[in-house]
Amino acid sequence: MAVVLFSCSTDTVEDELSPVASEFVVPDVKSIEIEILERINVYRASKGLDALNTLDIVKSQAYSHTDYMIKNNKISHDYFHTRRSYLISNAGANSVAENVGYGYSSAKSVVNAWIKSDGHRETMEGDFTDFDISVEQNEDGVRYFTNIFIKR
Repeated sequence: MAVVLFSCSTDTVEDELSPVASEFVVPDVKSIEIEILERINVYRASKGLDALNTLDIVKSQAYSHTDYMIKNNKISHDYFHTRRSYLISNAGANSVAENVGYGYSSAKSVVNAWIKSDGHRETMEGDFTDFDISVEQNEDGVRYFTNIFIKR
C-alpha cells in the first residue's frame, strides 16, 4: 500500500468558488476520528499548546470535503476558499486551515506523518481554538482524511 502525504492549506489559499452544500451533515463519529483528535491534542500539549475543542460545523465541512475527494478519486484542497468562507460566516472563525491525507491505515500513522511534515505540523501547532476531522473509506477500503482547524 502506498502512503501519500499532501500539503496543508491555510486561509491564504485561493481557489474558485463551489456551491455550498444545502445540508448540514454531521456523520456519526468513528473511533479512528476520536483517536486522531486525541493524538493531535496530546501532541499540542507536549508543545505547551492548548487543547482544541471539536465543533460539529467544522466536522460537517470536513465530511463534505472528504466525500468530494472520494467521489473525485483524488486528494486535494479544492474549494478550500468556500469551506473557509462558510466557517467564517457560520462558525465565527477568524482563521481556518486544513490538513488532508489518504492511504493511512491508523490514527497513529496519519498523525505521525503530519508531525513529520513541516506544513502539516505547523497547522497542528497553529493558533486555533477548534477542530474536527472526517475519515471515510472509498469502495476499495482506502481511507481519506480531512482535518480542519479554526480560530474563533
